[in-house]
Amino acid sequence: MISRPVPSGATAVAGVIGDPVDHSLSPALHNAAFAACDLDWNFVAFPVSAGSGTAAVSAMRTLGIRGLSVTMPHKHDVATAADRRSTEVDVLGAANCLVLDHDGLVTAHNTDGPGFIKALAAEADQAVTGRSVLVFGAGGAARAVIDACARSGAAEIIVVNRSVDKARSAASLAGSSGRVGDPSDAADVEIVVNATPLGMAADSSMPCDPTTFGTSQLVIDLIYDPWDTQWLAGARRQGAAVMNGFAMLLHQAASQFSMWTGLEAPIDAMAAAAHPQIRGT
Repeated sequence: MISRPVPSGATAVAGVIGDPVDHSLSPALHNAAFAACDLDWNFVAFPVSAGSGTAAVSAMRTLGIRGLSVTMPHKHDVATAADRRSTEVDVLGAANCLVLDHDGLVTAHNTDGPGFIKALAAEADQAVTGRSVLVFGAGGAARAVIDACARSGAAEIIVVNRSVDKARSAASLAGSSGRVGDPSDAADVEIVVNATPLGMAADSSMPCDPTTFGTSQLVIDLIYDPWDTQWLAGARRQGAAVMNGFAMLLHQAASQFSMWTGLEAPIDAMAAAAHPQIRGT
């Protein structure tokens, strides 16, 4: 076991804000990273009620909180309240990472999309460049994936969502490469991504029939609890390559760690700390 420095007045503080936030794996991920790098940092979960995201950004400046991971429902509010925003945040209108810079100003980032692309490369040895992608969903996670796939040169990005208007808005992030589709399109693309809550926890719902998949496809479920959703299991039985959402969670968190500390994230230590907290691992 790696020993941690005893917290003191010199300890740097980072954390995660959300409502709720008690389920977050961020403390396990980041405290393991701080310990592995022998950093005098501490990461805590801050329950912040809906509507108080702007106040949390002000608290960063006042208390000297070095970094914040941001989860629902604060991603839009903190993006607006930050002093500076990355290109991804400007496009998406949402941030999942805040950095207190040396000048005392807060910069908002969104590491979800880049985390998805890094996860593809690290865990599946694949890329989206020149390939066809279908994304189920049009919420925050889906939009981050669509934007990242477009930036990485996907040839076509199809968006499927119950609300056609929301699907159209999400598809527009991909410019001329994006279009609205329907579940039947999943049989004909190279990469399929579930960015909806369908299949989470005890829910057995699926975004589409997995028997339509084949051996040439990569099927990704952004859910990681349970570790193996029924949808992924069904895709695997059809011979498709599959990946759950843990790799994206891990790599987006690693990017945040590097933004805060300037160091390369210890991926293996972070993964080892979080795995025991997920069902089915």
